[in-house]
Amino acid sequence: MGQRILIVDDEESIVTLLQYNIEQAGFSTDTAFDGESALAIAESKQYELIVLDVMLPKMDGLEVCKKLRQRNIETPILMLTAKDDEFDRVFGLEIGADDYLTKPFSPREVVARIKAILRRSTKNTDTKEDKLQIRDLVIYQDRYEAYMKDKALEFTPKEFELLVYLATHKGKVLSRDQLLSAVWNYDFVGDTRIVDVHVSHLREKIEPDTKKPIYIKTIRGLGYKLEDPK
Repeated sequence: MGQRILIVDDEESIVTLLQYNIEQAGFSTDTAFDGESALAIAESKQYELIVLDVMLPKMDGLEVCKKLRQRNIETPILMLTAKDDEFDRVFGLEIGADDYLTKPFSPREVVARIKAILRRSTKNTDTKEDKLQIRDLVIYQDRYEAYMKDKALEFTPKEFELLVYLATHKGKVLSRDQLLSAVWNYDFVGDTRIVDVHVSHLREKIEPDTKKPIYIKTIRGLGYKLEDPK
């Protein structure tokens, strides 16, 4: 079997459906039906990706995601939510999820999202130019590491992908739609709040003053630009 995916949902019928379709796509799977079990399994085994429902018994999916990131487990997470609620979606991204889908969804769409996330991760390891440096910010793409004034920075996989994309297009103004297409690899139907959330996270980690950013500039009405501070 291929890359291993952890599927977490408290509805057995959904787990069975996802497991069948994900395995048909060439992946191997493990399953969990509550948050506590999911956390324990994700800490004990290595996965390429976790499909994680928000509404879980014992510990909800948002808390599972938060605890995994606090424990420096950076496995990409695709969150599932039955709530068409912007707060849940944005909060999930803020605590480290890489993507989300709102129920009801097509199993084929779940597989497509999984492949897109993994494809982006693979591209990060295949880049020709490993080291990128913008003043005090140094990025090593193949090692998945970044430093600010020699201090190691911690990013979620999606934050790192966004940082690399901005850095490799240094000096260019990139629209939110461009960033959605390039980093998330599909159309979020105009949900550019996702880009704003991730840019905000990057600024918290690389900017001396988030209220007066010198690396990632907002270009009003157009998008964002990463530049070399003067």
